[in-house]
Amino acid sequence: MSVQNGEHVIKMDGVKVQYGDQTVLNDIQFELRNGEFCYLIGKTGSGKSSFLKLLYRDIKPATGSVRVADMDLSNLPDRKVPLLRRRLGIIFQDFQLLPDRNAYENVAFSLKVTGHKSSVIKEKVMEALGQVGLSHKRRSMPNDLSGGEQQRVVIARALVNEPGILLADEPTGNLDPEASRSIMDLLTKINHRGMAILMVTHDYNIVRRYPNRITQIRNGSLVEKRLQ
Repeated sequence: MSVQNGEHVIKMDGVKVQYGDQTVLNDIQFELRNGEFCYLIGKTGSGKSSFLKLLYRDIKPATGSVRVADMDLSNLPDRKVPLLRRRLGIIFQDFQLLPDRNAYENVAFSLKVTGHKSSVIKEKVMEALGQVGLSHKRRSMPNDLSGGEQQRVVIARALVNEPGILLADEPTGNLDPEASRSIMDLLTKINHRGMAILMVTHDYNIVRRYPNRITQIRNGSLVEKRLQ
């Protein structure tokens, strides 16, 4: 990805999201710069999921503009949505690994879909598994991995296309405290290499232990927040 240090990788301007007569997000102004780590917090039902869906063009705003990875999502043709999503690494709370494929195959899947050569796939997958410390578990099936290891596979899968941004949706939500710290240590290391990360979380202990910029959705608006 061509975004240079200091430039915006995400920019929202005057964004409004509605479902029927209900306004979930209103007049959202948000910027995330290359290499920045930002938490997105808010109560259940506050609109955090809608915020993320805007970024990978699962939904469109009623008004306003959304730019992600140098792409204007408001005018993005549907045929280019897969290209957008390849520029994003998306980490889910519930892993969403293919149960009938081992760790290597789960990470390789998105590369195979996009037609990469076998030699390139092997190199990229092994590099991604190495980044998350799971090269030795490449032949393990998801059910044979701990929750923390499964989440590391998810992170490797998110990294394999060399995205410019990681979107992490409650990545520690299903993990015990030790595994959560391990995942946060890994995400911090990835961020320090220059990757921009936007992470949705309910876990204020993690936010305190790993301090970064915090934004909060409150009554449909976005506010910058400091921990007390």
